Amino acid sequence: MDLDVRPQPLPGITRLSLGALSGLLAGYAAIAVAELVSAAVRPESGPVIAVGGAAIDRTPSGVKDWAIRNFGTNDKLVLQLGILAVLTVLALVLGALAARWRVIGSAGVLAFGVVGAAAATSRPDSTGLGDALPSVVGAVVGAGLLYLLIGRLGTHRARAEQPGERTETADGVPTAAGAPSDRATASGTGDEAEDSRWDRRGFIVAATAAAAASTGAGLAGRALNGSQGQDAVASRAKVVIPAPSSSAAPVPRGAALRIKDISPFMTPDGDFYRVDTALVVPKVDATSWRLRIHGKGVTRERTLSFDDLLRMPLIERDITLTCVSNEVGGPYVGNARWIGVRLADLLTECGVRPPSKGGPADQLVARSVDGMTIGSPVDDVMDGRDAMLALGMNGRPLPFEHGFPVRMLVPGLYGYVSACKWIKDIELTTFDAYDAYWVERDWARKAPIKTESRIDTPKPFGRPKAGTVMVAGVAWAQHRGIDKVEVRVDDGPWEEARLAAEDTRDTWRQWSYEWTAAKGGHTLTVRATDRTGETQTEKRAPTIPDGASGRHSVVVTVD
Repeated sequence: MDLDVRPQPLPGITRLSLGALSGLLAGYAAIAVAELVSAAVRPESGPVIAVGGAAIDRTPSGVKDWAIRNFGTNDKLVLQLGILAVLTVLALVLGALAARWRVIGSAGVLAFGVVGAAAATSRPDSTGLGDALPSVVGAVVGAGLLYLLIGRLGTHRARAEQPGERTETADGVPTAAGAPSDRATASGTGDEAEDSRWDRRGFIVAATAAAAASTGAGLAGRALNGSQGQDAVASRAKVVIPAPSSSAAPVPRGAALRIKDISPFMTPDGDFYRVDTALVVPKVDATSWRLRIHGKGVTRERTLSFDDLLRMPLIERDITLTCVSNEVGGPYVGNARWIGVRLADLLTECGVRPPSKGGPADQLVARSVDGMTIGSPVDDVMDGRDAMLALGMNGRPLPFEHGFPVRMLVPGLYGYVSACKWIKDIELTTFDAYDAYWVERDWARKAPIKTESRIDTPKPFGRPKAGTVMVAGVAWAQHRGIDKVEVRVDDGPWEEARLAAEDTRDTWRQWSYEWTAAKGGHTLTVRATDRTGETQTEKRAPTIPDGASGRHSVVVTVD
C-alpha cells in the first residue's frame, strides 16, 4: 500500500494566524527602518511623529482640550501609544488579508506609507519632500517583507478538492482526488504540489532575521536621532547669562506661606506645566539659532543671534504664566523668575510703533522652529509691561522643554497668544490679515488672563479632623494684581482670607483661611478680587474660546 507523503496545505486558521504575524513583523520593520532613515532627514519626519503631529493639527479644539484635561502632560505619550496601537491592529489585519491575497495585503502596507509621507509633508515645519522619505522607504521595506513571508506559507488555494472527487490530467485522463497526475508526480511542480508546499524552516528563519534586523535598525535610528541633539545640549551647557541691568527685587518676606500642601511660591523647573503641540521637544543649537524681525512698520529689519541678545541689556522679572486650557482649579499655572531682553525695546529699535501711536501693525506673529504660530496684540506687548524674549528661567538657561534657547512671554496674556517657545521669527502684521494657529481652531484672537483662585488644601474629598483646619491656595490676575480673596463654607457668608505679601502684580499671591470645622460634609468655595475691583465671576465657562471662568470648590468630610 502506497503512502501519500506529499506536504499538506496549511489549515485555514493557521495560515491566517501566520499571515497576521507576518503583517506585524512587516509593520515593525517599516517603523524601525523609517526611524533609521529619519535620522538622515530629521527626527520629526518619522511616521509616528508625523502622523501624530498631523492628528494634533486636525483634531477639533474641544477634543484637544479634553485630552489635556484628562491626560495632562502625558497627552502626547497617550497619542503616540494610540497611534502605535492602531498601526498594530492594521498590521495584523493586512497580514491576515495577505495570507489570502498576497499582493493586496502588501499594497495596503504601501498605502499607509503614502499616508505617513503626506502627514510629514503637511506639517507647518515641513522642510519639503525629504520629510516623506522615511515613511516611503519604511513602507517599501515593510511591503517587501510581507510579500516574502507570505510566500513562505505557500500559495493559497481557494478551493480544496474533496476525497473521491474526479479530476482530469492535461491529457484528459480522469484521476481520483488525492492521486497526483503523472506530470505533477514526476516533476513535483504541478499546481497541487505547489499549493500544498509551505516552507516551515524558511518562514521561521526569515521571520527571526526580520525581527532581529528591525530591532537593530530601530535602535540605531533612535541612537542617531538622539545624538543629533548633542550639539544643542553642549551649546546650552556653555551658556553664561550675564547679570541683568534691571534685576528682580527680592521676593518679599511673607510672600511664601509655610503651609503644608500649598503650591510653592516659585515653581521648580521640573514641576512647571508644559502644554504645547510638539511630540518631539525641539533641541536647537544656540550657536546656530537666529531670530528674524520683519513685517509691517519694521523700518529696520534685523536678524539676531543668541550672542546678540546676550549683549543687550537684560531684565529679570518674576512672572506667573497660565495656560488657556487650565480649568477652574486646574494645575496649568506656574510662577518663575525669568531673564531676557525687553521686547518693546527691541521692537522700538526696529522702528515699530504700536497702533495706539500710529503704527500699521496690530498683531505680532511669533513663529517657532516646530511651525507653531502665536499672535499677540502689539499694543499689549508695547504698553510698558515686562514682555520679553526670555533666555533664562529660575537662574539657569531655559530648559529645552520650556523653549531653549529663546522663548517669548507677555505678562497678563494666556500662553497661546503670548508664550511662543523655540521662537525663530517675529512678523508684524494685522489681525485682519492673518490668523495664528490657535485662532484658526476657534480660539479667541485676544485673551487676557481672567481673575482666578484655587484651593490647594484641603484636597477634594479630604477628611480633615474637626477643629481648626487651614484652608489655603493661590490666586492670580496677572498685570492687574490680587486685592482680596474670600472663602465660603457651604452656603454661609463670604469670609476674607489672609493674603500673603505681594511680590508683583504679575505674580500670583498665596492666601490662607483658618476654618473652625464641624463634623460632617462641607463644601469650600473661594473667590478673588483683582486690583481693578473685578470679583471672580461665579458663571461657569469652558476653556474655549478665551479661558475658563467660575469659582473653585472642594468637598470634604470632617471627622
